[in-house]
Amino acid sequence: MIRFEKNWWAVIIGGSSGFGLAAAKKLSACGMNLCIVHRDRRSAMKRIEHEFESLRQSGVDVLTFNLDGLSGDGRSRVLDELGEKLGDSGGVRLLLHSVAFGNLKLLGPYPGSSAPGAAREKIAEAAGLSARRVGEIISNAFDEGYNAFYTLVDDASDYSNNQFLGSEDFSRTLHAMGYNIVEWVQDILDRKFFAGDARVLGLTSEGNSVAWKGYAAISAAKAVLESVSRAMAVEFAPCGIRSNIIQAGITDTPALKAIPGSDRIRAQAVLRNPFGRLTTTEDIANVICLLCMDEAAWINGALICADGGERVG
Repeated sequence: MIRFEKNWWAVIIGGSSGFGLAAAKKLSACGMNLCIVHRDRRSAMKRIEHEFESLRQSGVDVLTFNLDGLSGDGRSRVLDELGEKLGDSGGVRLLLHSVAFGNLKLLGPYPGSSAPGAAREKIAEAAGLSARRVGEIISNAFDEGYNAFYTLVDDASDYSNNQFLGSEDFSRTLHAMGYNIVEWVQDILDRKFFAGDARVLGLTSEGNSVAWKGYAAISAAKAVLESVSRAMAVEFAPCGIRSNIIQAGITDTPALKAIPGSDRIRAQAVLRNPFGRLTTTEDIANVICLLCMDEAAWINGALICADGGERVG
């Protein structure tokens, strides 16, 4: 088991579920102190507080903030309190930006694909069944986990044709998932909180280059995130900061479930992946932990694919 230095801290923006929480669990088990920023409703806090208490049981310091981490006031409040813990140690080893706050509206009306219906009719004709009955069989089989049927399931009902992406939707998504990471790095750097050898990590997905319906704003934000990470890798290297992006494979997180058509994205990923399964949050947490090790110091400005080979399947 890796053991990090006692005075090291991880600042995790978006740490109450998904990749952020999994990373917090892994890092705390390895002795890293945690500063977790999240924004959740009161109804979710019972579960979240239970998770945070488990982190504290690992013996590390854990600061948690349920506030708007996208605002300057929110950052100031977090960093003011973190500064009291750090003293003069400058011990922020990791900034992990794991915010899932993006708009999933379509660009315009989508009537649905006619291909699944046409294929079902062909099957029905050959089997001597009604197209409706074939549709029921395929839908039930898909719901039961037979992923190969995903191309035969209608998709129109997954998408809303009532509202479409506007400029404000793009602006908020680009800020939250694209360049907010830079604001955090600038403020932490300005306060001299980073360790001498620090790591900045963001998370992207295959949606950075594949056009998933309803993902346009987030895809644009991922492109921004990857671009600013490369810029930080160059401009902040003299400050001892290594900046990288992890491209996770399809992972069953709350963020995935929110994407329209996620059941088909998930099914396709399982079929493509050489290991025949989805990526897990623990898979990505392990990579994050590895990148915090001294031996990873020469990895900078990289896009690191952690998907089990899904992208080449």
